[in-house]
Amino acid sequence: MSFTVRFEPNNQEIVLAGSMRPHDAGELADMRRTMEGALAAVSGTLYFNAKRLVQLNNAGLHELVSFVRRAHELKPTLRMVFVTSSYVGWQERKFALLAQLHPNVVVEQYDKDFYPGQTVLENSGFIPILRTQTKMTWRHERDILPRHGLRNGMAIADICCGIGDFAVLVAKEFRPNRIIAIDHAPQSLEYARRVAGEFGVEGIDYIQGDAANLLLEDNQFDFVTCRHSLQVFDRPELILRELLRICKPGGRVYITNEKNSHCLGEPRAESIQWTYNEVARIWAHFKMDIELGPKSRRYLMDAGFEDIKMESFMVTNLDGDPQDFADVIAAWEDVYAGQMAVQRGDDAEFIARFRQGFQDHIAAALHPKGYAGWPIWAASGRKPS
Repeated sequence: MSFTVRFEPNNQEIVLAGSMRPHDAGELADMRRTMEGALAAVSGTLYFNAKRLVQLNNAGLHELVSFVRRAHELKPTLRMVFVTSSYVGWQERKFALLAQLHPNVVVEQYDKDFYPGQTVLENSGFIPILRTQTKMTWRHERDILPRHGLRNGMAIADICCGIGDFAVLVAKEFRPNRIIAIDHAPQSLEYARRVAGEFGVEGIDYIQGDAANLLLEDNQFDFVTCRHSLQVFDRPELILRELLRICKPGGRVYITNEKNSHCLGEPRAESIQWTYNEVARIWAHFKMDIELGPKSRRYLMDAGFEDIKMESFMVTNLDGDPQDFADVIAAWEDVYAGQMAVQRGDDAEFIARFRQGFQDHIAAALHPKGYAGWPIWAASGRKPS
């Protein structure tokens, strides 16, 4: 990756990105001018955003050391904060050297605590059900994806890939010339690599990373997917910004999201409806939005996409084996009632009623005359040329 540096005065932030590996100090003349200009303009706190700085050699580090010393001499009270990412392993160690120069230099790992609520969904216990969910949604998405622009031979990025099974299905069905899959959770990626190996699927690069700060160049991919994931983040617009950035001009970004309060079932519809309304409230408590599905068009438009396509589909107990749907609901009950409601501090009476709605949904899915549904919205937008 090429190296870039820019100063954002509104945030008092110097943004460093790419590979900072100069052979000599002369190659950093533009960076030096940018940083000196920033130093002259700021007061209080100067931020260094290094979240997308993937490489730094000793010559580059020496330049930063020299700047910190100069800044301290000119503005002794200036606070300098270096914001790092856990995905670039060397950062904490090297930037710690800068913090040793002066007590006003601070190093912060921005994703140390990750996103609110994300740890609830980032555990190995959730892995088996994700595979069943993909099996159920793929019956619909296999036909939907071409309507949103997916073709054979494309360069594809699957962001927030989870356990990677969607990437495997896309690779087998659409034969991309390149496909990468990125997720935050190492346990999910470990599972993904194992599944790809078991299925004999080669050529998928599974990479750990942060969807809000991807370590990828601009304009690389014809088709970018991000499924059931914007709803997990408290600021989905940051994810969309990155999806737009890595997509080629004229390429498309495809997203899917849910609206769980519209999950339904018969018989016992009232109990089921009450429980899924509460699911939405619990997600909101953890700063996640399981109701995002119908908002997808607005999010895509606000992010700068054009030619928005949007449709919805209902996954039901009639899509294959009803027991698959029942297993998915049971997993939801374990996570939402068994973990999230407990963490929120709900009492035993509420949790019992909450669980009953899931049990009634399972009964509807397995009833010989029953019907159970789970609605999903699929949307895509084109990156302007």
